Amino acid sequence: MTALAAAALAPELERFVQHLVVERRLAARTVAIYREALARLEAAAAAADVPLEHAAPQHLRGWAAQLRSRGLAPRSIALALAAWRGLYRWWGRQGLVAANPVANLRAPKAARPLPKALSVEQAVALAEHRPAQGDALLLARDRAIVELLYGAGLRVAEIVGLDLQAGAAAAGWIDRAEGSAHVLGKGAKRRSVPVGRAALEALADWLDVRARLAGADEAALFVGRRGARLTPGQLRQRLKARALTAGLPTHVHPHMLRHSFASHLLQSSGDLRAVQELLGHASITTTQIYTKLDHQHLARVYDAAHPRARRRKAEGA
Repeated sequence: MTALAAAALAPELERFVQHLVVERRLAARTVAIYREALARLEAAAAAADVPLEHAAPQHLRGWAAQLRSRGLAPRSIALALAAWRGLYRWWGRQGLVAANPVANLRAPKAARPLPKALSVEQAVALAEHRPAQGDALLLARDRAIVELLYGAGLRVAEIVGLDLQAGAAAAGWIDRAEGSAHVLGKGAKRRSVPVGRAALEALADWLDVRARLAGADEAALFVGRRGARLTPGQLRQRLKARALTAGLPTHVHPHMLRHSFASHLLQSSGDLRAVQELLGHASITTTQIYTKLDHQHLARVYDAAHPRARRRKAEGA
């Protein structure tokens, strides 16, 4: 618990905290967060010499800005505003304030976290990994899945939704002759994605043995140990285990390979529109997140290789 969360509050604020504990039965951790936010509010009002019950929206806006200037993250500010808003709402029900000065105050938007992607070397190592132990049938299947995740940028649902044969009832299938995957993506939108040589070769190896594992009437391209369609959870577990045996220094999930596909393709081609089409994004703004990953990659290359960057780092050491 922080010092602010443990600080004594004015009686009118303590009554609100007791309301949270006794009547709303909030968890102890949530109560501590609210108490800390109320302590910040009380300190700001005291510094401005403004009684809390007479605070106007402009006062609250300024106090919220102070939180940001002190380095609080957007999420922490949002939690503080929630506590302040709850206090004034409670006071309003008791007739202590005429209006809630926090009602229309919004926290700054949190920066959208960049998707995590593997390096080219890590992605290739994962795709080419040949475990020394394990069921040969499952290993052949897993290799084909990894090649499609990284080589075609497919989503998990698109992978497990692939059928062995094309057809009106099929959610997706792979045309090996033309080297393309036809999938049903988000929003029930169909798209076609090129499938490279490595993925086609891995797929051929899997198809050579699939019948030994799949049920007689199973339409799914990828099946589990019992011969039924592979589930997303099973795929994630197998990929996690494969990454561990491959020695990758990070937790690998299927969407990370999709991110890697997009990032590496953009680094090589610079064609944002093409990457958008391949990923099946409805808006180019969704795809633009990968330009930031590309910039990070270029920045790392610069820092590692450029003599001026090395000198700058050395001087700052």
